Amino acid sequence: MFHFFSKKVFLKDLLENFVDMHSHILPGIDDGAKNTSESIDLIKGMQALGVKQFMPTPHVMQDFYPNTDETIGDAYQNLLGALDSKILSEITINPAAEYMLDDNFQKQLDRQELFTLKGNYLLIEMSYFQPPINLEEIIFKIKTKGYLPILAHPERYSFYHNTKDYYKKLKQLGCFFQLNLLSLSDHYGKNVEKAANYLIEEQLVDFVATDVHNGIHIKKLSNLILNKNLIRKLPAIIKNTCNTFSVI
Repeated sequence: MFHFFSKKVFLKDLLENFVDMHSHILPGIDDGAKNTSESIDLIKGMQALGVKQFMPTPHVMQDFYPNTDETIGDAYQNLLGALDSKILSEITINPAAEYMLDDNFQKQLDRQELFTLKGNYLLIEMSYFQPPINLEEIIFKIKTKGYLPILAHPERYSFYHNTKDYYKKLKQLGCFFQLNLLSLSDHYGKNVEKAANYLIEEQLVDFVATDVHNGIHIKKLSNLILNKNLIRKLPAIIKNTCNTFSVI
């Protein structure tokens, strides 16, 4: 348990039995864990943070990581085969995917061949350089196909930092927001940290996740100290994340 009146409150004090619905711990299929050994190290590090349920979400990007249900399933089976029974008895792992909004995604959406999180929640991302020209149409189409779009790390899209009202427009279109916990520090830069705090202050964040790719991320998450405002507002978002995505 954590104490509101203690001198420092660490992020990990709030993450007991956390359900992490966005990470890159599956071995060898994107820019996350390179092999099962790295996967196991990441899982152990995340367990130490309090993560109990893992929903690995490898990138699906047409030009870089053309993953499919099959490649994700194979990596998942490789990981399960490498984990010892003690760890497997302490955690659950339920893979999904993180989809770049590219041409290939549009084809998969038409065929409804998408690897969702729990239920019909669908994790999507955009280029950090510019959003798709037809972003609003894509979100509408995702919803008409019966999916619930979750935009990964909206705070990291710098093209919205000076047009913050557009965040509210995306929410009105029915897009959920998932904030990266590392964005509560200066890991991605001060502007991203400011945007993260703005989104929390405006009550626009639905879910939080680690988006862990490597051991550096875990170390920074472990050392992350929260300010008073986050101590007040973050627990409710963490609770909503766990309630939405828990499978046990």
